[in-house]
Amino acid sequence: QVQLVESGGGLVQAGGSLRLSCAASGRTLSSYAVAWFRQVPGKEREFAALTWGTSTTTYADSVKGRFTVSRDNARNTIYLQMNNLKPEDTAVYYCAAARSLPWPRDTASSYNYWGQGTQVTVSP
Repeated sequence: QVQLVESGGGLVQAGGSLRLSCAASGRTLSSYAVAWFRQVPGKEREFAALTWGTSTTTYADSVKGRFTVSRDNARNTIYLQMNNLKPEDTAVYYCAAARSLPWPRDTASSYNYWGQGTQVTVSP
């Protein structure tokens, strides 16, 4: 079993930055595909970013060029660096993991393990 814990959320002004962390225990994440999703009340979880393999990444169009996902295998932690934040980025952010690269990659049901989420609020 993999346990995931997100941290790093908070309140930031538009144009600011935050770095989210997803710390894992129970298993090493180095062989897992790990994604970041976000969710606002009343909507489904939306894919934001994914990392798999040594350093392969993919991003939703809405965050491409502003968000960067990375992993630190020594710390068993995945990061989401979010720059130039916009009010529409406000959401609860979740990290999710799968033992192998899932298909479809951008669908929440493809991932087996989830953290509890961390709130990101971007003020205008």
